Amino acid sequence: MAYLDAPVDADVQASDVAQILYTSGTESKPKGVMLTHENLIAEYVSCIVDGQMAASDIAVHALPLYHSAQLNCFLGPSVYLGATGIVLEQAAPQAILEAIETHRATQLFCPPTVWIALLRHPDFDTRDLSSLRKCYYGAAIMPMEVLKELMRRLPQAQFWNFYGQTEVAPLATVLQPEDQLRKLGSAGLPALHVETKIVDDEGREAAPGEIGEIVHRTAHAMLGYLDDPERTEAAYQDGWFHSGDLGVMDEEGYITVIDRKKDMIKTGGVNVSSREVEEAIYLYPAVSEVAVIGVPDSYWIEAVTAIVVPKPGASLQPEALLQHCREHLAKFKVPKHFVITESLPRNPSGKILKRDLREQYQHLA
Repeated sequence: MAYLDAPVDADVQASDVAQILYTSGTESKPKGVMLTHENLIAEYVSCIVDGQMAASDIAVHALPLYHSAQLNCFLGPSVYLGATGIVLEQAAPQAILEAIETHRATQLFCPPTVWIALLRHPDFDTRDLSSLRKCYYGAAIMPMEVLKELMRRLPQAQFWNFYGQTEVAPLATVLQPEDQLRKLGSAGLPALHVETKIVDDEGREAAPGEIGEIVHRTAHAMLGYLDDPERTEAAYQDGWFHSGDLGVMDEEGYITVIDRKKDMIKTGGVNVSSREVEEAIYLYPAVSEVAVIGVPDSYWIEAVTAIVVPKPGASLQPEALLQHCREHLAKFKVPKHFVITESLPRNPSGKILKRDLREQYQHLA
């Protein structure tokens, strides 16, 4: 191994680009996000303060380190604090459970799909997970029934919801442990260095309870998209970064994410939130995972379609799911198609690839 004899003579400014991270590409082609040194330091401090992180933490880092949440919400702040980190090769449930037990880990971040995989693994109830105190979820919307199950099965742990996206380094809002049940399903309040509001299509601030686009103004926000000034300009309007997420803000300022704009299903002249349909289906006891999409339809334009994975050993019948949905959803929100499958496509960071599902099932109707 070669070592430098003297420090490198480099003039690095806080405003210089420190990272180029690519968006997850669950809906479209990934974009290169340019983050500066000052973006990252501001974001680390927000994560540490709002996530109640400490130098005494022992964190398991299971997601790929090109995943912005794992890199910048957890590994970066952990190094900044001088905490202990256990870096795994991949987010394999058995390896994660073994690492928690072996190293007496106190902190773990997983997206919902990985938390679900952990819950369904046969070792979950046999491993000693009692050291786990700080549990974080994010990168996708957490099904409320899954969160309730996690809280029951890890009663010693506290939970945080970290919401954001790569373009804001990626933290934007945080739902604290004391609010997990009081504000079930919420993404929480703006993080330390973030301002967040909801705006309508004309950019006017929405009233509490009114659906609009979630926008942020923050020191975390990216310098821009690599070699793409047009998309950079479109993302910023009047100094606010436009997330592409639809949400509502309640009277206390808490944000609830309704859906990605691109995930809203336009069926029979009305908009249906895929998240709302998914939450209803998760209430069915035999369901492990579900993704709801719209598929082309000559009558409905888009037909609400549920792709469902059963729990291990469970039997799922489309007719039973249809009856369940009729009991929990308005008629126009009930899926027109149910597909039972063994797994859902996902990227290396665990996000479900709905664009792949739309392509796979585009001729279903």
